[in-house]
Amino acid sequence: MSIDPKATRGYRNRNPGNIEHVPANKWQGLVDPPSDGRFCRFTSHEFGIRALAALLVTYQDRHNLRTPRAIIERWAPKVENDTAAYIAVVAQRIGVGPDDTIGLHRHEHLRPLVEAIIHHECAGLSYPAPVIDRALTLAGVPPAPPVTLREVAAATGTGRGAVLVDAAGIATAVAQAAPAIQALGTLAPAVAIAVIAAAVVGVLAWRLRRPA
Repeated sequence: MSIDPKATRGYRNRNPGNIEHVPANKWQGLVDPPSDGRFCRFTSHEFGIRALAALLVTYQDRHNLRTPRAIIERWAPKVENDTAAYIAVVAQRIGVGPDDTIGLHRHEHLRPLVEAIIHHECAGLSYPAPVIDRALTLAGVPPAPPVTLREVAAATGTGRGAVLVDAAGIATAVAQAAPAIQALGTLAPAVAIAVIAAAVVGVLAWRLRRPA
């Protein structure tokens, strides 16, 4: 009988990587109580996915684990997992070999690894792309802007292009500023709006001054 991914413990805890609770690890977005007795509980799925991504990046930076095999052997040790099968599934979903090098500061490498682990941990669970991208932005590995302003302008012409340039720039600026915008939630609304507007205008001005 198949399992509903949204009935899994990882989904209920908003912790789709099933990260075990360790009191010393003060993850952003933990609820009170912060665990279900073993695993962390988060206020949102984005914070749970952020913790998963941050932990994987730590594996690379602190422990020099740079292949699917090395990462999964630490993530899912053989004492309680079919680690070989886990490695094979994750590598296949990423589209690399088990011993190929991946760089987890690159969104295009970190995102498929995060998605593969979530899929394996939570019975095939799949999040919408914007949820994953917001979480990885919170973890400091945002997606690259889709196009440069000059590419938009060249492709669309001066009049319509100018409108799309502004739209593309604002969308990119807002996406990249997502963690800071969330942090502004405690400010008075008028102050928060002014800070966000200034940041967006600043990013657009910088992008327009950049050489091609």
